[in-house]
Amino acid sequence: MDRYCVIMAGGIGSRFWPVSRPEMPKQFLDFLGTGRTLLQTTYERYSSIFKKENIFVSTNIEYKDIVKEQIEIAEENIICEPVRKNTASCVAYATYHIGNISPESVLLFAPCDHLILRKEAFCEAVEKAISFAETHDALTTIGIKPTRPETGYGYIQISDHVEDGVNKVKTFTEKPNRELAEVFVDSGEFFWNSGIFIWQTEVIKKALQRHIPEITTRFNEAKKIFNTPKEQEFINDVFPTLPNISIDFALMEKAKNVYVLCAEFGWSDIGTWDSLYDISRKDHRGNADLGNSLIYDSSNNIIAVKEGKITVIEGLENFIIADSDDALLICKKGDESKLRQIFNDVNTKFKR
Repeated sequence: MDRYCVIMAGGIGSRFWPVSRPEMPKQFLDFLGTGRTLLQTTYERYSSIFKKENIFVSTNIEYKDIVKEQIEIAEENIICEPVRKNTASCVAYATYHIGNISPESVLLFAPCDHLILRKEAFCEAVEKAISFAETHDALTTIGIKPTRPETGYGYIQISDHVEDGVNKVKTFTEKPNRELAEVFVDSGEFFWNSGIFIWQTEVIKKALQRHIPEITTRFNEAKKIFNTPKEQEFINDVFPTLPNISIDFALMEKAKNVYVLCAEFGWSDIGTWDSLYDISRKDHRGNADLGNSLIYDSSNNIIAVKEGKITVIEGLENFIIADSDDALLICKKGDESKLRQIFNDVNTKFKR
Protein backbone atom coordinates (compact mmCIF):
# COMPACT_ATOMS: atom_id res chain seq x y z
CA MET A 1 0.00 0.00 0.00
CA ASP A 2 1.44 3.38 -1.04
CA ARG A 3 2.07 5.91 1.71
CA TYR A 4 1.46 9.63 1.32
CA CYS A 5 1.91 12.63 3.61
CA VAL A 6 -0.07 15.86 3.41
CA ILE A 7 1.36 18.85 5.27
CA MET A 8 -1.41 21.34 6.04
CA ALA A 9 0.07 24.83 5.66
CA GLY A 10 -2.77 27.13 4.69
CA GLY A 11 -3.55 29.12 7.85
CA ILE A 12 -2.95 32.84 8.31
CA GLY A 13 -1.49 32.53 11.83
CA SER A 14 -3.74 35.23 13.28
CA ARG A 15 -2.92 34.28 16.87
CA PHE A 16 0.70 35.34 16.26
CA TRP A 17 -0.15 38.82 15.00
CA PRO A 18 1.69 41.14 14.38
CA VAL A 19 4.73 38.96 13.60
CA SER A 20 2.61 36.56 11.55
CA ARG A 21 0.64 38.36 8.83
CA PRO A 22 -1.76 37.12 6.13
CA GLU A 23 0.85 37.78 3.46
CA MET A 24 3.55 35.86 5.42
CA PRO A 25 1.96 33.66 8.12
CA LYS A 26 3.77 31.78 10.86
CA GLN A 27 4.38 28.54 8.94
CA PHE A 28 6.79 30.43 6.68
CA LEU A 29 8.69 32.10 9.54
CA ASP A 30 11.59 30.99 11.73
CA PHE A 31 9.73 31.07 15.04
CA LEU A 32 12.18 28.85 16.90
CA GLY A 33 15.37 30.69 15.96
CA THR A 34 16.86 27.64 14.23
CA GLY A 35 17.42 29.24 10.83
CA ARG A 36 14.62 27.08 9.41
CA THR A 37 10.95 27.97 9.00
CA LEU A 38 8.20 25.82 10.49
CA LEU A 39 7.37 24.53 6.99
CA GLN A 40 10.99 23.63 6.27
CA THR A 41 11.37 21.84 9.60
CA THR A 42 8.12 19.91 9.11
CA TYR A 43 9.02 18.93 5.53
CA GLU A 44 12.46 17.70 6.60
CA ARG A 45 10.92 15.69 9.46
CA TYR A 46 8.51 13.81 7.20
CA SER A 47 11.10 13.39 4.44
CA SER A 48 12.81 10.85 6.67
CA ILE A 49 9.61 8.77 6.71
CA PHE A 50 8.04 9.27 3.27
CA LYS A 51 9.40 9.41 -0.27
CA LYS A 52 9.70 13.07 -1.24
CA GLU A 53 7.55 12.50 -4.31
CA ASN A 54 4.80 11.29 -1.94
CA ILE A 55 4.81 14.40 0.25
CA PHE A 56 2.20 17.03 -0.60
CA VAL A 57 1.67 20.49 0.84
CA SER A 58 -1.89 21.78 1.08
CA THR A 59 -2.00 25.56 1.24
CA ASN A 60 -3.80 28.66 0.07
CA ILE A 61 -3.10 29.52 -3.55
CA GLU A 62 -1.60 32.84 -2.35
CA TYR A 63 1.26 30.92 -0.72
CA LYS A 64 2.16 28.64 -3.63
CA ASP A 65 5.27 30.62 -4.58
CA ILE A 66 6.42 30.86 -0.94
CA VAL A 67 6.16 27.08 -0.59
CA LYS A 68 8.23 26.61 -3.76
CA GLU A 69 10.86 29.03 -2.46
CA GLN A 70 11.20 27.37 0.94
CA ILE A 71 11.26 23.66 0.07
CA GLU A 72 12.26 21.54 -2.90
CA ILE A 73 8.88 20.27 -4.01
CA ALA A 74 7.36 19.58 -7.40
CA GLU A 75 4.66 22.03 -8.40
CA GLU A 76 2.16 19.20 -8.83
CA ASN A 77 2.66 18.30 -5.16
CA ILE A 78 1.30 21.65 -3.98
CA ILE A 79 -2.46 21.43 -3.47
CA CYS A 80 -3.82 24.96 -3.81
CA GLU A 81 -7.02 26.05 -2.08
CA PRO A 82 -8.60 29.27 -3.44
CA VAL A 83 -10.12 30.23 -0.07
CA ARG A 84 -9.65 29.08 3.53
CA LYS A 85 -12.30 26.58 4.59
CA ASN A 86 -10.68 24.87 7.59
CA THR A 87 -9.36 21.33 7.82
CA ALA A 88 -12.41 19.25 6.81
CA SER A 89 -12.41 20.66 3.29
CA CYS A 90 -8.61 20.48 3.20
CA VAL A 91 -8.66 16.78 4.08
CA ALA A 92 -11.43 16.02 1.59
CA TYR A 93 -9.74 17.81 -1.30
CA ALA A 94 -6.33 16.21 -0.68
CA THR A 95 -7.97 12.78 -0.29
CA TYR A 96 -9.71 12.97 -3.68
CA HIS A 97 -6.63 14.43 -5.33
CA ILE A 98 -4.26 11.72 -4.08
CA GLY A 99 -6.95 9.04 -4.34
CA ASN A 100 -6.95 9.47 -8.11
CA ILE A 101 -3.19 8.90 -8.11
CA SER A 102 -3.21 5.89 -5.81
CA PRO A 103 -6.64 4.54 -4.76
CA GLU A 104 -5.11 1.89 -2.50
CA SER A 105 -3.03 4.11 -0.25
CA VAL A 106 -2.66 5.33 3.30
CA LEU A 107 -2.62 9.06 4.01
CA LEU A 108 -1.06 10.99 6.87
CA PHE A 109 -2.26 14.56 7.50
CA ALA A 110 0.00 16.76 9.61
CA PRO A 111 -0.14 20.37 10.81
CA CYS A 112 2.81 22.59 10.01
CA ASP A 113 3.42 24.11 13.45
CA HIS A 114 4.69 21.34 15.72
CA LEU A 115 7.87 21.16 17.75
CA ILE A 116 9.26 17.62 18.03
CA LEU A 117 12.18 17.17 20.42
CA ARG A 118 12.76 13.42 20.01
CA LYS A 119 12.77 12.74 16.29
CA GLU A 120 13.61 9.03 16.52
CA ALA A 121 10.73 8.36 18.93
CA PHE A 122 8.46 10.43 16.69
CA CYS A 123 9.38 8.42 13.59
CA GLU A 124 8.77 5.18 15.45
CA ALA A 125 5.31 6.37 16.54
CA VAL A 126 4.38 7.45 13.01
CA GLU A 127 5.54 4.12 11.55
CA LYS A 128 3.46 2.25 14.11
CA ALA A 129 0.38 4.41 13.42
CA ILE A 130 0.73 3.90 9.66
CA SER A 131 1.06 0.13 10.07
CA PHE A 132 -2.08 0.09 12.21
CA ALA A 133 -4.03 2.18 9.69
CA GLU A 134 -2.91 -0.05 6.81
CA THR A 135 -4.43 -3.12 8.44
CA HIS A 136 -7.58 -1.72 10.09
CA ASP A 137 -10.78 0.06 9.11
CA ALA A 138 -9.68 2.91 11.33
CA LEU A 139 -9.47 6.67 11.56
CA THR A 140 -6.23 6.89 13.49
CA THR A 141 -4.74 9.82 15.36
CA ILE A 142 -1.66 10.23 17.53
CA GLY A 143 -2.22 11.21 21.15
CA ILE A 144 0.49 12.72 23.35
CA LYS A 145 0.85 11.76 27.00
CA PRO A 146 0.20 15.05 28.86
CA THR A 147 2.90 16.46 31.11
CA ARG A 148 0.77 19.21 32.64
CA PRO A 149 -2.88 20.36 32.77
CA GLU A 150 -2.65 22.40 29.56
CA THR A 151 -5.80 24.40 28.66
CA GLY A 152 -4.66 25.28 25.15
CA TYR A 153 -4.81 21.74 23.72
CA GLY A 154 -7.61 19.38 22.82
CA TYR A 155 -7.86 16.10 24.73
CA ILE A 156 -8.63 12.53 23.66
CA GLN A 157 -10.15 10.11 26.17
CA ILE A 158 -9.06 6.54 25.57
CA SER A 159 -11.26 3.46 25.87
CA ASP A 160 -10.50 -0.21 25.16
CA HIS A 161 -6.93 -1.23 24.44
CA VAL A 162 -6.61 -2.71 20.94
CA GLU A 163 -2.94 -3.54 20.46
CA ASP A 164 0.51 -2.23 21.35
CA GLY A 165 0.06 1.46 22.11
CA VAL A 166 -3.30 1.75 20.31
CA ASN A 167 -6.64 2.37 22.04
CA LYS A 168 -10.20 2.96 20.91
CA VAL A 169 -11.21 6.60 21.34
CA LYS A 170 -14.03 7.34 23.73
CA THR A 171 -14.38 11.14 23.53
CA PHE A 172 -12.75 14.30 22.20
CA THR A 173 -12.74 17.45 24.38
CA GLU A 174 -11.62 20.77 22.94
CA LYS A 175 -9.53 23.06 25.20
CA PRO A 176 -10.97 22.49 28.70
CA ASN A 177 -10.71 24.95 31.58
CA ARG A 178 -7.93 24.57 34.13
CA GLU A 179 -9.97 22.58 36.64
CA LEU A 180 -11.16 20.10 34.02
CA ALA A 181 -7.67 19.80 32.53
CA GLU A 182 -6.33 18.84 35.95
CA VAL A 183 -9.00 16.13 36.26
CA PHE A 184 -8.07 14.83 32.79
CA VAL A 185 -4.37 14.59 33.56
CA ASP A 186 -4.92 12.98 36.97
CA SER A 187 -7.24 10.33 35.50
CA GLY A 188 -4.61 8.93 33.14
CA GLU A 189 -7.35 8.36 30.54
CA PHE A 190 -6.75 11.50 28.49
CA PHE A 191 -4.07 12.37 25.94
CA TRP A 192 -3.36 15.59 24.10
CA ASN A 193 -4.73 15.68 20.57
CA SER A 194 -1.74 16.15 18.27
CA GLY A 195 -3.86 16.83 15.17
CA ILE A 196 -1.93 14.18 13.22
CA PHE A 197 -4.31 11.83 11.38
CA ILE A 198 -3.62 8.57 9.51
CA TRP A 199 -6.07 6.47 7.49
CA GLN A 200 -6.55 4.52 4.29
CA THR A 201 -7.88 6.55 1.37
CA GLU A 202 -11.04 4.46 1.03
CA VAL A 203 -11.66 4.50 4.80
CA ILE A 204 -11.56 8.30 5.01
CA LYS A 205 -13.67 8.64 1.85
CA LYS A 206 -16.42 6.49 3.37
CA ALA A 207 -16.28 8.46 6.62
CA LEU A 208 -16.44 11.79 4.79
CA GLN A 209 -19.38 10.60 2.69
CA ARG A 210 -21.25 9.54 5.82
CA HIS A 211 -20.59 12.58 7.99
CA ILE A 212 -19.93 15.45 5.55
CA PRO A 213 -21.92 14.64 2.39
CA GLU A 214 -22.18 18.35 1.56
CA ILE A 215 -18.47 18.15 0.63
CA THR A 216 -18.20 14.71 -0.92
CA THR A 217 -21.31 15.04 -3.10
CA ARG A 218 -19.64 17.84 -5.05
CA PHE A 219 -16.35 15.97 -5.31
CA ASN A 220 -17.98 12.67 -6.35
CA GLU A 221 -19.81 14.41 -9.17
CA ALA A 222 -16.50 15.48 -10.68
CA LYS A 223 -14.06 12.84 -9.38
CA LYS A 224 -12.71 12.12 -12.88
CA ILE A 225 -11.29 15.63 -13.25
CA PHE A 226 -8.91 15.34 -10.29
CA ASN A 227 -5.31 15.31 -11.54
CA THR A 228 -6.35 16.77 -14.88
CA PRO A 229 -5.89 20.32 -16.23
CA LYS A 230 -9.50 21.06 -15.25
CA GLU A 231 -9.02 20.34 -11.54
CA GLN A 232 -7.99 23.82 -10.37
CA GLU A 233 -10.84 25.51 -12.25
CA PHE A 234 -13.31 23.12 -10.63
CA ILE A 235 -11.83 23.70 -7.17
CA ASN A 236 -11.89 27.47 -7.65
CA ASP A 237 -15.64 27.26 -8.34
CA VAL A 238 -16.60 24.69 -5.70
CA PHE A 239 -14.33 25.40 -2.75
CA PRO A 240 -15.98 28.70 -1.68
CA THR A 241 -19.28 26.83 -1.27
CA LEU A 242 -17.89 24.20 1.13
CA PRO A 243 -18.54 24.37 4.91
CA ASN A 244 -15.98 26.07 7.15
CA ILE A 245 -15.47 23.37 9.78
CA SER A 246 -12.56 21.45 11.28
CA ILE A 247 -12.05 17.73 10.68
CA ASP A 248 -12.24 17.22 14.46
CA PHE A 249 -15.76 18.64 14.76
CA ALA A 250 -17.04 17.39 11.42
CA LEU A 251 -15.76 13.84 11.61
CA MET A 252 -13.52 12.69 14.46
CA GLU A 253 -16.03 13.50 17.20
CA LYS A 254 -18.82 11.64 15.37
CA ALA A 255 -17.22 8.57 13.80
CA LYS A 256 -17.25 5.22 15.62
CA ASN A 257 -14.04 3.78 14.16
CA VAL A 258 -11.60 6.26 15.73
CA TYR A 259 -8.41 5.01 17.34
CA VAL A 260 -5.45 6.70 18.98
CA LEU A 261 -1.81 5.71 19.18
CA CYS A 262 -0.54 6.97 22.54
CA ALA A 263 3.02 8.25 22.38
CA GLU A 264 5.71 10.43 23.94
CA PHE A 265 8.27 12.25 21.79
CA GLY A 266 8.63 15.76 23.19
CA TRP A 267 5.72 17.37 21.35
CA SER A 268 4.43 20.96 21.47
CA ASP A 269 1.88 22.72 19.30
CA ILE A 270 3.23 26.17 18.47
CA GLY A 271 -0.22 27.66 18.06
CA THR A 272 -0.24 30.71 20.34
CA TRP A 273 2.10 33.17 22.00
CA ASP A 274 1.50 31.28 25.24
CA SER A 275 2.60 27.96 23.72
CA LEU A 276 5.68 29.63 22.21
CA TYR A 277 6.45 31.09 25.65
CA ASP A 278 6.20 27.63 27.23
CA ILE A 279 8.88 26.14 24.98
CA SER A 280 11.20 29.16 24.86
CA ARG A 281 14.34 29.64 26.96
CA LYS A 282 13.72 32.02 29.84
CA ASP A 283 15.80 34.15 32.18
CA HIS A 284 15.79 33.82 35.97
CA ARG A 285 12.53 35.80 36.18
CA GLY A 286 10.70 33.82 33.54
CA ASN A 287 11.10 36.25 30.64
CA ALA A 288 11.32 34.67 27.18
CA ASP A 289 13.31 37.16 25.12
CA LEU A 290 13.39 36.11 21.46
CA GLY A 291 15.59 39.08 20.57
CA ASN A 292 18.13 41.07 22.55
CA SER A 293 16.18 43.30 24.93
CA LEU A 294 17.10 45.10 28.13
CA ILE A 295 14.72 43.93 30.86
CA TYR A 296 14.25 45.54 34.27
CA ASP A 297 11.98 44.53 37.14
CA SER A 298 9.83 42.38 34.84
CA SER A 299 8.77 38.75 34.88
CA ASN A 300 7.00 36.05 32.85
CA ASN A 301 6.88 38.05 29.61
CA ILE A 302 7.49 36.98 26.01
CA ILE A 303 9.29 39.56 23.88
CA ALA A 304 9.56 39.22 20.10
CA VAL A 305 10.81 42.36 18.40
CA LYS A 306 12.56 42.85 15.06
CA GLU A 307 16.31 42.44 14.93
CA GLY A 308 18.19 45.72 15.20
CA LYS A 309 15.54 47.50 17.27
CA ILE A 310 16.61 48.53 20.77
CA THR A 311 13.93 47.36 23.18
CA VAL A 312 13.75 48.19 26.88
CA ILE A 313 11.14 46.55 29.15
CA GLU A 314 10.50 47.79 32.69
CA GLY A 315 7.87 46.89 35.26
CA LEU A 316 5.84 44.40 33.19
CA GLU A 317 4.52 40.99 34.24
CA ASN A 318 2.78 38.36 32.08
CA PHE A 319 2.82 40.43 28.89
CA ILE A 320 3.28 39.76 25.16
CA ILE A 321 5.46 42.38 23.48
CA ALA A 322 5.73 41.75 19.74
CA ASP A 323 6.29 43.93 16.71
CA SER A 324 6.65 44.05 12.95
CA ASP A 325 7.53 46.87 10.55
CA ASP A 326 4.20 48.62 10.96
CA ALA A 327 2.58 47.28 14.12
CA LEU A 328 3.29 46.82 17.83
CA LEU A 329 1.38 44.55 20.22
CA ILE A 330 1.53 44.92 24.00
CA CYS A 331 -1.06 42.85 25.83
CA LYS A 332 -1.52 40.41 28.68
CA LYS A 333 -0.72 36.74 28.12
CA GLY A 334 -3.31 34.04 28.62
CA ASP A 335 -6.39 35.28 26.74
CA GLU A 336 -6.45 33.69 23.32
CA SER A 337 -9.97 34.94 22.49
CA LYS A 338 -8.86 38.52 23.13
CA LEU A 339 -5.97 38.13 20.69
CA ARG A 340 -8.39 36.92 18.01
CA GLN A 341 -10.56 39.98 18.66
CA ILE A 342 -7.53 42.27 18.44
CA PHE A 343 -6.57 40.77 15.08
CA ASN A 344 -10.11 41.16 13.74
CA ASP A 345 -10.38 44.76 14.99
CA VAL A 346 -7.04 45.72 13.43
CA ASN A 347 -8.02 44.06 10.17
CA THR A 348 -11.33 45.93 10.13
CA LYS A 349 -9.98 49.37 11.08
CA PHE A 350 -6.64 49.39 9.32
CA LYS A 351 -7.13 46.71 6.62
CA ARG A 352 -3.96 44.91 7.79
